[in-house]
Amino acid sequence: MTGTQPRAQTVSVRARDGFESWAGMVGDLVMPVSITSPHVERFRGTATALDLTHTDLSGFAFSPMSARRGAGHIRRGDPENYFLFLVHGSPVGLEQNRSNALLRAGDMALFDSSHPLSCEFLDKGRLSRISLLRVRRSVLPLPQDHADQLLGTRLATGTASGALLASYLTGLRTHTERADPTELSRLGSVGLDLCAAYLAVQSGSPGTLPPETRRQVLLARIRAFIDHNLPDPRLGPDTIAAHHHISVRLLHSLFRAEPETVAATIRRLRLEHSRTDLADPRLVHSKIGEIAARWGFRHPADFSRAFRRAYGMPPSDYRRLTLLRDARQTEGPVATQLRYRTVEPSVQPSA
Repeated sequence: MTGTQPRAQTVSVRARDGFESWAGMVGDLVMPVSITSPHVERFRGTATALDLTHTDLSGFAFSPMSARRGAGHIRRGDPENYFLFLVHGSPVGLEQNRSNALLRAGDMALFDSSHPLSCEFLDKGRLSRISLLRVRRSVLPLPQDHADQLLGTRLATGTASGALLASYLTGLRTHTERADPTELSRLGSVGLDLCAAYLAVQSGSPGTLPPETRRQVLLARIRAFIDHNLPDPRLGPDTIAAHHHISVRLLHSLFRAEPETVAATIRRLRLEHSRTDLADPRLVHSKIGEIAARWGFRHPADFSRAFRRAYGMPPSDYRRLTLLRDARQTEGPVATQLRYRTVEPSVQPSA
């Protein structure tokens, strides 16, 4: 877990000791456990880790294996962390705190480092894939007994908070590639608030959340609604407030502490999507007015003025220069530094 600053870096590792190195890497990224696998000689595994101020997000894909954390592991050291994970691939069997669950793709569950744990990832046909959000017990704004009652159980994902959290977990790695440390810190705070709200709903105690957590969760819901409805030219403060059953005044007050107003947020997102489409060679035959309308701009002239204010040139010039630059590039794509630590232990088959 990081300190006061989010850490965003890329490291690639190929382990010489194979499966043992994978076990050590899991101990570093998650917590020390004992791991066994029927495929030690052919084991494959990858892990990506994004370190944030308040949370860590890791993604794993690996061959069938079993993981155990016993009383001995806990006596040797307990970081007192909660782990919320989302299953993407093959089923996962989880047992902790006298509860057990079979989790399939799309399911979420909670475990912690302070109780014995058993996890089974034994589907022989596919790699197991999970996203894992780590939160320190001391910073989760939820009474410990409320969270602990959820350990080892399958958590419902059909709620609004569940959908928001699942979207956060699956989309964060994609959207943070361009994020600076300040934005990464904000994203970490959002993850903590979404996790707390989700667990509070699951434990039947949403009223225990601090007012600031409830405010941040409402903001996350509003931002998700804006993202989903950008193409609708009617999207604005009135429609947003009505959908969330709040007053327009309250909506504006929620954004008062944010970097942008509601209207500025909508305009920026529409312009960013339009700019992406203008630079897409697959859309070269689409008219600029069609692209603008696709993202909610009613009038091409208004779009052109807004685009020029934001990017310093008319959309027609931007499209021409971008496509011309891309056409002249003959050295292949420029390498991009991802904001992750990536670990890829592997074992060569025995002779």
